[in-house]
Amino acid sequence: MPDTAPHVATTFVKGPVVVLGPQDGEAFWQPLPSVGYIVNKLTPYNTPFDNFSMGLQVLEPGAHIRRHAHERQHEVIFCYQGSGIAEVGAERHEVAPETMILVGRGVQHKITNTGTEQMRMLWMISPAGLEDWFRAIGRPKQAGEAMPPPFERPTDIAEIQARQRFVRSEEG
Repeated sequence: MPDTAPHVATTFVKGPVVVLGPQDGEAFWQPLPSVGYIVNKLTPYNTPFDNFSMGLQVLEPGAHIRRHAHERQHEVIFCYQGSGIAEVGAERHEVAPETMILVGRGVQHKITNTGTEQMRMLWMISPAGLEDWFRAIGRPKQAGEAMPPPFERPTDIAEIQARQRFVRSEEG
């Protein structure tokens, strides 16, 4: 007769678990033209993983992320609210909720919020490091704080880009 007794599955621990709520993470207001904010969610600073980081970026209507490329990193961008245009390499793509973009290292890319509401995106980069860029150019954001007036990037932006291994574009 076959064994009909229930089988108890053995639980295998595969690694740590990190759970962050909506207010968790290191948040920064972003300078022009990326009016809005970012939240560094999972980084080497708050997880045991050194090979990637992940966070959220919110762009206000009309704002954009300057054209740039990452010398050593691959980036995944997932739009979950709003609409816009992504320029990746020489191509333009419409961006709407549930659009996912994989940008390989060295590929120039730019994202513009062309909609009338906030554009909300999740980003993941490997290897990690984008969190350091946002910290270097942004201003700390506190939960519930009103958006500050638009502000310029730091005057030493070329040095920050070199430290972060950004490939500059005609937009700087």
